[in-house]
Amino acid sequence: MDRLFRLLSYLLLLVILPCVSALKFDIHAVQQHDAAKYERCIRNFVAKDQLVVVTAIISGYRGDGQTLNMHIRDAMGNDYGRPKDVYGENRYAFTSHADSAFDVCFENILTANHATINPSRHVELDIDIGADAKDWSAIQAGEKLKPVEAELRRIEELVGEIVTEMDYLRGREQKLRDTNESTNERVKWFAFGTMGMLVGLGAWQVVYLRAYFRSKHLI
Repeated sequence: MDRLFRLLSYLLLLVILPCVSALKFDIHAVQQHDAAKYERCIRNFVAKDQLVVVTAIISGYRGDGQTLNMHIRDAMGNDYGRPKDVYGENRYAFTSHADSAFDVCFENILTANHATINPSRHVELDIDIGADAKDWSAIQAGEKLKPVEAELRRIEELVGEIVTEMDYLRGREQKLRDTNESTNERVKWFAFGTMGMLVGLGAWQVVYLRAYFRSKHLI
């Protein structure tokens, strides 16, 4: 039953993934000193040694009074690129250095000297990871595969990535459960130790007070 559920989940993901469209948004131009505050970042997760292709289609042109910069980085401190003054269609590929979340950030700096009403750039962002990031048309031509064979190869790699991701999540869940159980065990023994210390301290106080009053001939 569990295997059937997993298989249905994989097939559902394979149906949904090709239907996901690129992310579209507008980013307004601000002054240089406000650029960092209004930076817009899109976050995604990637496993180690996976191919990532970031495609950004940006409206505008050079010299329109706006300068849009990008920054691709991950949570581990790895820097994958800082393209400056980008416009049109741009594609950046990199291989991840660690299992980590990574950010694709945009900042739009106003450079025009004359006043412009609500200057902004339109961004269409698409991020492909793993099997989706590969150029299957080139692979099909290079290996002389039929379209069906190339599609089956792509689906096979996607399923493999999903299985790997689920195994990774299962391992993380196991580690978190072990940590939780270890913490509960330590808290239990700490509580027992605290209770023992309180009981011992109470007994010592009784003995001390009895000895004190006896020395004063009050008992």
